[in-house]
Amino acid sequence: MKRDETPLMTPALLAEATVIGQKLARLRMARRIRQADAAARAGLSRSTASLIEHGDPGRTLAQVLRYLDAVAPGLTLLALLQDEDPALRALQVRETTRRARPLSQAELKDLDF
Repeated sequence: MKRDETPLMTPALLAEATVIGQKLARLRMARRIRQADAAARAGLSRSTASLIEHGDPGRTLAQVLRYLDAVAPGLTLLALLQDEDPALRALQVRETTRRARPLSQAELKDLDF
């Protein structure tokens, strides 16, 4: 029988669950793994993987850890929370907006105020 844990949790704990889910989703995207593939590797349904990534507090710790191991084998929960995975740094670099061309001297002068 499934149990709704939300009423038993403080807003701060719900926020922490959401952060863990967001970090898992970001790690999965950084490693370029589809959600369905990660779920299959973890032995979960895709809908459960989605709930984990959305920070559903009703998911078990075992499900979260299996999903983490499916996305990044060998990565610990502590390392996930500390953003230590090199793939996350690579994703951040990819997301950084870069200029297509350098600014001309006139454009630089216009920006200097």
